[in-house]
Amino acid sequence: MENFYQPLTRTRCDQVGRAVPGPLSVAGCRLVPMTDLRETVERFWALAEARDWTAFADTLAEDVVYTLPQTRERVSGRKRYVEFNREYPGDWHLRTERIVAEPGQVVTWVHVTVGLEEMYGISFFTGDGSGRIATVTDFWPEPYEPPAGRDHLSERY
Repeated sequence: MENFYQPLTRTRCDQVGRAVPGPLSVAGCRLVPMTDLRETVERFWALAEARDWTAFADTLAEDVVYTLPQTRERVSGRKRYVEFNREYPGDWHLRTERIVAEPGQVVTWVHVTVGLEEMYGISFFTGDGSGRIATVTDFWPEPYEPPAGRDHLSERY
């Protein structure tokens, strides 16, 4: 199994955020891999929504692997993954609800609409050494009714 946990790379920054030489302090550093991959994933979603497939492709490693465990599908390679998204049926739109990032991996929660249908997706991303997306694993949970007998413990929204 590949190790996604990498040592932290710290860069000392001045008050404007520019990297400067010298000793590091915890208060004066930024986590470079997390920031770069998080920004790449943010661009990935924005470019998908904008249907800017050329720029979208630039967020991906050449050998990106996209996995959908629920349907047991896998798409390998940048060209095929871009085409997979470009050809997705319907007038879909998305917005990012939440992003959680740490060095080498990012998780997003997105809200997607296709016409009147709404769905939520959870996506796990890993990056390569150049800041591009190396893997994407998507989960698209289906809503369901809660089991009977829990209404005294929870509220519906």
